[in-house]
Amino acid sequence: MAIVDLVMPKMGESIMEATILRWHKKEGDYVKEDEMVLEIATDKVDSELPATVEGQITEILYHENDIVPVGTVIARIQTSGEESMPPALQPASELPRLQEPLPSSGPEPKTQEGNSQAGFYSPLVLTIARNEGIGLSELEKIRGTGNEGRVTKKDLLDYVASRKGEKISATQEPAATTQEKDAEKSPSTYGSNIEVVEMDRMRRLIADHMVRSKATSPHVTSFSEADVTNLVRWREKVKGEFEKRESEKLTYTPLFIEALVRCIKKFPLINSSVEGDKILIRKEINIGLATALPSGNLIVPVIRNADQLNLVGLTRQVNALAAAARQGKLKPEDTQGGTFTLTNVGTFGSLMGTPIINQPQAAVLAVGIIKKRPVVVETPQGDSIAIRHMIYLSMSYDHRSIDGALGATFLSAMATELEHFDSSREF
Repeated sequence: MAIVDLVMPKMGESIMEATILRWHKKEGDYVKEDEMVLEIATDKVDSELPATVEGQITEILYHENDIVPVGTVIARIQTSGEESMPPALQPASELPRLQEPLPSSGPEPKTQEGNSQAGFYSPLVLTIARNEGIGLSELEKIRGTGNEGRVTKKDLLDYVASRKGEKISATQEPAATTQEKDAEKSPSTYGSNIEVVEMDRMRRLIADHMVRSKATSPHVTSFSEADVTNLVRWREKVKGEFEKRESEKLTYTPLFIEALVRCIKKFPLINSSVEGDKILIRKEINIGLATALPSGNLIVPVIRNADQLNLVGLTRQVNALAAAARQGKLKPEDTQGGTFTLTNVGTFGSLMGTPIINQPQAAVLAVGIIKKRPVVVETPQGDSIAIRHMIYLSMSYDHRSIDGALGATFLSAMATELEHFDSSREF
């Protein structure tokens, strides 16, 4: 007999922990190799975790809704084989204190005896603490609600939110946030004229991300408009032939991405992020696409190396990722590594929007609905009024790294790219 550890997998460079949503097996159940054992969720996407071997589940170490660091043993499977297995990874309760340095106003606190989780912080929690300037001595004072009192990401974000309004003393625990107070209210508290809807897990994550983005980046939004008549007419002319030849529907999104990539190459600082007092300019151009799910929630799958794809390649990627998002089949890696985000608010009939930056990126571009409007057109014979296809563009950007001049110049370049679309091109 041999015991094989089932561990929480690493599902992306920035993913340091995952939540157990549902166990499909229980202790004593027999599983086949690659048979689904449980469902897990990160702050990016939900996934199914299969058994790595065939055998009997002898031990389940974590329960549903537990948040588990990657690389941690979550269950053990007994096989009939005699081969020696690699030594088990330590469960979270036995993991040593992470020694990654954080700014601290005092000496590093010692681990409290009798509490195996005291002093253990996941890499994600440490990263957020470092970004917020929270030292280890202050981190020790945060009351954790995770497994065995561990400080979770939510605990830290709630602490940061309460810390914004009032400086918390070294002996004071974080005050309850408005969300926590509201959560304690029963539906009857609001009266019969109000329907109370609990946020689902993804909506809570989105809310946390949006609040954190606003707290992290000083947002500036610039606006422009573009005459996309040539682009619209070209698409109308070729979309039938395109679908027949490539078996893909040609939407406006890949055309927008083409123009966006050309502008990013001209202004590489737009494709960046801020880390402390450093600006990191990304050489890869990975375009995130804000995609609405049937539930109404939003997810951002990523087209990697968009600058290396032609129109057909971009169209295939856009359609495949959109379909996977709608069907709940996105993989964790599909939402990782974005360097710039595009959101098409025009899909829902909106003229324009003021999008929130998808951290840790530096900018996000929103394109509105394409509408016919009478505009003044300059011709060699003089000015005239004509019916043209017009679109509004709006871009929010991080003012720590992108000044208004660069943001406005980039947006104007984007409008120019769309206006000077080559209507004689082949696809």
